[in-house]
Amino acid sequence: MKDKNFTGMPKELQPWEGFGRETQAVKIMVDKRRYGKFVTIIEGIDPKTEDIEKIAKELKKKVASGGTVKEGRIIELQGDHRQEVKKYLEDMGFKASVE
Repeated sequence: MKDKNFTGMPKELQPWEGFGRETQAVKIMVDKRRYGKFVTIIEGIDPKTEDIEKIAKELKKKVASGGTVKEGRIIELQGDHRQEVKKYLEDMGFKASVE
């Protein structure tokens, strides 16, 4: 984890160490909203080990669209960006699948 020590234990003994980006199964989906608008939804990024706000900001820049973080664990991007988001997440080290 990035400087988040909730337990007071030494960093080597913290239980979440060793669970990196490559072990997280990230799902990418598209939802059709009101007035025929599409929204790309990204789920499965662990908010305890990753800075979701930072990842969302980077993805929004890469695909040139607006978006938000819902419930602290779901990223929503305006538009259908499944393939671009999958490519960028895999470049970051995540295992991403498009549904």
